[in-house]
Amino acid sequence: MGSSHSATPPGRGAQLSPSTTTGRSPARPGTDGEAHDDTPLGSAVRTYLGHLAVERGLAANTLSSYRRDLRRYLAALTGRGRTAIDQVTEDDVREFLAGLREGDADHPPLSAGSAARAVVAVRGLHRFALREGLTGTDPAREVKPPTPPRRLPKAISLDEVERLLAAAAGAAEGAAGAARALRDSALLELLYGSGARISEAVGLDVDDLDLDEGFARVAGKGGKARVVPIGDYARRAVESYLVRARPELARAGRGGPALFLNARGGRLSRQGAWMVLRAAAERAELSEVSPHTLRHSFATHLLDGGADVRVVQELLGHASVTTTQVYTLVTVQLLREVYATSHPRARG
Repeated sequence: MGSSHSATPPGRGAQLSPSTTTGRSPARPGTDGEAHDDTPLGSAVRTYLGHLAVERGLAANTLSSYRRDLRRYLAALTGRGRTAIDQVTEDDVREFLAGLREGDADHPPLSAGSAARAVVAVRGLHRFALREGLTGTDPAREVKPPTPPRRLPKAISLDEVERLLAAAAGAAEGAAGAARALRDSALLELLYGSGARISEAVGLDVDDLDLDEGFARVAGKGGKARVVPIGDYARRAVESYLVRARPELARAGRGGPALFLNARGGRLSRQGAWMVLRAAAERAELSEVSPHTLRHSFATHLLDGGADVRVVQELLGHASVTTTQVYTLVTVQLLREVYATSHPRARG
């Protein structure tokens, strides 16, 4: 992966060397964020959420979304007089989906994507209930999630990436500011040079790095570990941060293994990393920069440079190549634009 035609972003070479109760009290939100309902239906929901957390190992953010969606589903079913999972009908599920799309006095209408996520949670609940013998039917099996419009990933150009990275490196005021600038530069260089998610980057410990070989081990979605590259630019930025900045930041805390530290010497949070990205984007006068922007740009620039989509799939940690292939739509769109503006007979 060393040339412009290999799987590296151009100009920044990456080198890879339960128990069920029978009470009938109304549903109410619990202090732990789950839906607490003393009916068998509420118990089934809690059991399913416990299964997702313990046996499936869902990420905290995903589990929080499932809790929220199923709490709303439970409230809707309670309003229709359902108290047990085996009382739920296909019409109940379809009415719930319609309610998501239409909204009500307490909830705005959901987009197709958000409604689809909620229906996925509901379908998972009923599949689980059937498998566990809590019911003899699956009323959600024939209820398909709405198809959201396909949105292409937002990527920025290489010139814009350079501006963003330069803006992060140039934001230094005093010793503390210089240390944060080195950290911010290392963070953004690593995000673009490796394609790691922000949550994966802030989860890194120092021992997860092998700078000599040019890679890091990250914990992806569902706790699945994978190796990501650290190119020359990112490696130099991380080395500089480790030698000249991290010790300064670490003095404010009690020590710890985290690679990226905040001003108090603790692990930099996902929100903190997002603020670093947003501040650099503002200085670089870039709009519409999201936490996934550098990851999307990493993938798009790899494919533009000739990388095989399955290589990019492995680097991004996608379970299916279908997920990665959305990036090929970006490059096809670029080809169409070039053709439309350059070929003499492209337009009549």
